[in-house]
Amino acid sequence: MKKDEESGGMWCLVMFDLPVQTRNERREATAFRNMLLDMGYMMVQFSVYARYSPTQSGNRSTVKMIKQHLPSGGKVRVVHISDHQWAQSLRFVNEVPQNDVEAPDVCTVF
Repeated sequence: MKKDEESGGMWCLVMFDLPVQTRNERREATAFRNMLLDMGYMMVQFSVYARYSPTQSGNRSTVKMIKQHLPSGGKVRVVHISDHQWAQSLRFVNEVPQNDVEAPDVCTVF
């Protein structure tokens, strides 16, 4: 396995399909989405959120948090991909290929 310095960063994707039939289910789904946003995830598509981390260990802590706050019912999938794989993905908007490079937002805390 590559060391963090050699990994070039990792993307953590969280994909989910949560029930929203009742008021309580909608409340839980909204709380789950807000938790992801509070953790620095961005919405890629409906029910697909992504977060960049310069190291693999940065994603391990977020996965632990996600596991602790899983809503009852529904399906949640967490996938890690390298920054290189993310950059090579194909993107289309209204059937038009998007060739611009998506750079992750980097936050510095002093």
